[in-house]
Amino acid sequence: MILRTFGWSFGVTVVGLLLALLYDGPTGLALVAVLAVLEISLSFDNAVVNAKVLDRMSVFWQKIFLTIGIAIAVFGMRLVFPLLIVGITAKLNPYEAFDLALNDSHRYHELMNDAYPMIAAFGGMFLMMLFLDFVFEERADKWLPWLERPLARIGKLDQLAVVVAGGSLAFVAWLAADDPGSVMIAGVLGMVTYILVNGLGELFSEAGEDDEEEDGEEAGEGGRSGPSSLALATGKAGFFLFLYLEVLDASFSFDGVIGAFAISTDPVVIALGLGIGAMYIRSLTVFLVRKGTLHEYVYLEHGAHWAIGALAVCMLISIGHHVPEWITGGLGAGLIIAAFASSVVRNRNGDGASSGPAAGGEGDKQLHSSNV
Repeated sequence: MILRTFGWSFGVTVVGLLLALLYDGPTGLALVAVLAVLEISLSFDNAVVNAKVLDRMSVFWQKIFLTIGIAIAVFGMRLVFPLLIVGITAKLNPYEAFDLALNDSHRYHELMNDAYPMIAAFGGMFLMMLFLDFVFEERADKWLPWLERPLARIGKLDQLAVVVAGGSLAFVAWLAADDPGSVMIAGVLGMVTYILVNGLGELFSEAGEDDEEEDGEEAGEGGRSGPSSLALATGKAGFFLFLYLEVLDASFSFDGVIGAFAISTDPVVIALGLGIGAMYIRSLTVFLVRKGTLHEYVYLEHGAHWAIGALAVCMLISIGHHVPEWITGGLGAGLIIAAFASSVVRNRNGDGASSGPAAGGEGDKQLHSSNV
């Protein structure tokens, strides 16, 4: 199970470290290793949330996420995205931005820092909306009932997540941003992106379920069923869930990409280190689905979303003040470890013993044919 799930990650690690050694010697090797650990520590909560969404996708779209999605995550967000941001900020074409990254890494770093408030506003608002939608929804299982019950109660107010996120954005832009207008625009775009992608995914998921029910009724009445539109609806739902996961991954990667500059300003070293870390996050996502971990340890999802909320707050604070990476990584890891420990205690007390095996079997069926 471990080798089958993490085999590609182990292979990419070996290749990546060898490339780092050839590119920059022992120093490059050490920096890439540190960056990989940084990415994994900052994005563990991403894997938990990814697993929850991946469990709802068809086998085809799961494979797309685990193949094409890897290329987008590693090359798109860890290499192309920083170059794109620098190019837009400095009004450079892609070649000039890449040349700047290789030959004037300090200037490249400065331009990335100049663009960071807009990046943090976009990513912070996307993650904030994800967190608020979770805590404002009524759920049977509650990890922190003293806090989650009142939040779910006030969450019955329609569009409260938009009100809270928008108010937080306006407050931060007014209080801490050097350019409040740009921060507001970037933050609103982050909110709109979340609402659009998440809404379309939910819309087509519901459409697929409705088609499935109608096909079942027709089969019962006529003894057979004609061509079903379920595949098309599921395809649309899968596409938007895939798109949602990619935007979610992008929002998580903002913090890691910017934080990586505290360790190295070389774009090749950063891409190798963060790329290795991104591979492990993907493999961990598959592991969680195959093992049915989220069904067995029910509070893990809660801990991941609270970690997302903490990351969103840290990103908003970082618009005006630097937040050390060990704080964001430590908060996320601490919340998830606490949620896991609470789940273990719950299972030992017999409250959730029946939820694991069945759920895990279903996840394993869906991902059985995946080699990633």
